[in-house]
This record gives sequence, structure tokens and C-alpha cells, in this order.
Amino acid sequence: MSRAQTTARVQVIHSSGVLRSALVALLERERFQVTGASGFSRASSGTTGATGTPGAPATVTVVDGSCPVGAAHLERRSLQGSAKEPTHATPALAAARPGLGLAGAGAERAGIGLAGASRGRAALVVLAGAEHPGVLRLAYAAGALGLVDRDGPANHLATAIRLAAGGGRYVDDGLAMSLLRAMDMPLSPREVRVLSRAAQGDSVAEIARGLCLSHGTVRNYIASATRKVGARNRVDAIRISRAAGWV
Repeated sequence: MSRAQTTARVQVIHSSGVLRSALVALLERERFQVTGASGFSRASSGTTGATGTPGAPATVTVVDGSCPVGAAHLERRSLQGSAKEPTHATPALAAARPGLGLAGAGAERAGIGLAGASRGRAALVVLAGAEHPGVLRLAYAAGALGLVDRDGPANHLATAIRLAAGGGRYVDDGLAMSLLRAMDMPLSPREVRVLSRAAQGDSVAEIARGLCLSHGTVRNYIASATRKVGARNRVDAIRISRAAGWV
């Protein structure tokens, strides 16, 4: 049994208590030590519904980027500077056998070099859906080492965690084309975050407070996103971006 498999300490973040518990049970069957499983409110950094065994800090954090608290966690990680925003260059994707994922050096050969986590912080593994490339872009900005299809086989998550715990990278084959679309989409990660908050009904003041931005900066991001997607106004920009899976 590998050292990564026996020593990886995992934190789980999901807004649904039922799904958090299911993930904890899955990871414990895979012999990971779950140090905490929690949901974070959008308004604060506090936790709710925490489960798992407290102890040493987690070495890997698993986040479902498709749920509100997961997206909020990715926002916080990206705002803390764990990775630079990606360029608009389209990565060249090498052929990969379906269902096996692009792992470790294979991901780098495919041109999908996910950013590493900041030193001293837990490695990040993100569950995402192929229909939401905006989540993949946000995960990249947050420094994710692993991208796992939330509708794929359960063992892929375990593989991604083991690789991330050792500093490796993993991209599920089911997300490869969406990752390409995410890298090519016109919106920057910060524009995605601002527009996503607007789509949830947040006011300019709420977005500014949540993302630690000025009101003017939030308005500029909304205007920039509206222009980039060819929309008439903010409502139209949200509609177009939702249809494309960016927010």
C-alpha cells in the first residue's frame, strides 16, 4: 500500500449534508483519514454540519465546485493568490484512453498544466461537471491539482486524491474537452466569479463585500463581462453565460 494512500488526510467541502456524508464514507473505505467534512455559508467563513475526525491539518481538500459553498471556497482560494489566472491559450490535448483520466505527467504532456497549490496549504481536488466549464476555470484559478468528473466512477476521486497528496496532477477524461472550452472562454476567472454572484441575485454591494472589491471594480467587471459575451445588459450577460455553462 502506497505512502500517499495511507497518510493522506482529506477535508471535504459540500453544501449538502447527505452528499458530504456519502463522500466521507467513500473516502474512509479507500483508507483515507477524513479530518473534516463541512459546509461553508456564503456570508461567513464559519462551518456548518461538520463531521469527520479532527486532528492534523488536511493534506488534500475535496470540493464540489458545482454547489454554492464549493464555489465560494474556490473563490476564496483564488482570491488568496494560490494561482495566477490562466491565459487564453488553448492547450493541445493528447489522446487518452476513456475513463482512465490524464494523470501526473500525462496531464502535462496533454498541455493541461494545472497550477500547484500554495506552499503549506492543502492540495485541492475539485469535483465538476462537463456542462460547467466555468467551474473548471475557477478551479484552475484556485490552484487545483485534480479535476474529477462528479458523474464519473467513484475510484477516479481516490486516484486524484492520491496523486494530489504527492504533488501530482489529475484531469478526468470526461472533463478534458470542457477544460479546453474553459481555457478558451472569453471571461476571466474573476469576471466569472462576479457574474456568478450577480446571477445568484447579489447586489453590487454584496458582491464587493464577498470578494473584497470596491463597488466600482465590481461594476467594471460586470461591464467587461457584458461586453465580452456580446450582451446588451447584465441580465442578458447572465443568460448567455448560463447557457454556455460559464456561471
